[in-house]
Amino acid sequence: MSWLDEVTWDANGLVPVIAQEHDTGRVLMFAWMNREALQLSSETKQAVYWSRSRNKLWRKGEESGHVQKIHEIRLDCDEDVILLKVEQVGGIACHTGRHNCFFKKLEHEKWLIDQPVIKDPKDIY
Repeated sequence: MSWLDEVTWDANGLVPVIAQEHDTGRVLMFAWMNREALQLSSETKQAVYWSRSRNKLWRKGEESGHVQKIHEIRLDCDEDVILLKVEQVGGIACHTGRHNCFFKKLEHEKWLIDQPVIKDPKDIY
């Protein structure tokens, strides 16, 4: 049995993935992987995801250069969530040009943006 068979894939053959900065512990983003994406990520030590909107493999940073170098791949206790501990090259994980994708914080029943844009997305993509 392959290590990939130990992952509990959903009905669409996907597993949720959290990308976390290996040195700070900050959560950078959430995405999905299929079996091929997880296999490629393990082999190349760079994050490869499954784009549900484009219905194809998405090599993180293929357009922006902001690749994620993988330090560890972890599987949760229920074997249905992957945690990637990564180095975020360029310091930008979000397509909005921010450090991470969780830049909206709920305060007093309103979503407030608490992170600056590091680089204009027009200059990235």
